[in-house]
Amino acid sequence: MAMIDGGGTGGGAVPCGEAGARAVPRAGGEWARHWRYAGLPGLDLLRARYVEHAFPRHAHDGYVICVVTSGIEEVGLQDGVVRAGHGGIVMINPEVAHTARAGAPEGWTYATLYPSADLVAGIARETTALRGTAGFVRTVADEPHTGRMIAGIHRAAEAGNALAADSLLRIALARLLRRHGGPLPPRAPRTAGARTAALARAVLEERMADPPSLEQLARELDTGPFALLRAFKSAYGMPPHTWLTDARVRRARRLLEAGRAPAETAVAVGFTDQPHLNRHFTRIVGVPPGAYRQERAAADRPAGGGPA
Repeated sequence: MAMIDGGGTGGGAVPCGEAGARAVPRAGGEWARHWRYAGLPGLDLLRARYVEHAFPRHAHDGYVICVVTSGIEEVGLQDGVVRAGHGGIVMINPEVAHTARAGAPEGWTYATLYPSADLVAGIARETTALRGTAGFVRTVADEPHTGRMIAGIHRAAEAGNALAADSLLRIALARLLRRHGGPLPPRAPRTAGARTAALARAVLEERMADPPSLEQLARELDTGPFALLRAFKSAYGMPPHTWLTDARVRRARRLLEAGRAPAETAVAVGFTDQPHLNRHFTRIVGVPPGAYRQERAAADRPAGGGPA
């Protein structure tokens, strides 16, 4: 089994595919832990092994940065598919629609960071000369040393070592921004189609629990259904119904983090029942809503309290 250096966090090397004590076991040897460490504000973490699981098209409020520690991950973007193998780093900017799946029969194991836009912006201001909103100009890079640092961030957080985890996080993000960073283009709507898509998105956000049909939505916005479909997919990388499912899961995450029960959350965001929430949430987030809520409750404990 391949080994991953802890990045100087102490304790020696650990098997890169070994699940943490609180990882959620899944069928077929899959496991996942999606969590938050109080010593790293503005960051979510995911460490997982997936074989059959495939992430549907979705996007994130913040950034996605992961290192593949075994197998191959295949990421689908609007302009094509990229693949990352052992040691490869994947970097995805906010609101970029993408899919993810195994690119080899054995699946893939990876350690992922989900830093907020504010966290990345602060690091970019302090360590780079990038102007505007900083982002990444490429999706996959071969950065073995930085990959070991990302694995080290996970190990340090799991050990309750806030100083090491925060230090490694900032060094790794600064290194990636300096080597692969650039200003993101403005997202302000510039065309009539983009403005229509933005209005449609606002309507779906406001009426998430009881959304209009595509024909009703198009009529309200004084356009045609196919014109709306084209404009929305061009602006957000997915059709309105796919975007709505993703938006419901995002809102469900916030409600679960606030302590709402999964059954109550399902109704609040517009899913028919809890099984529908479970299915869509697990597909998009990678863990079931109950496990997600449990990890968020554990994250309320003070940092530095030792391993979970």
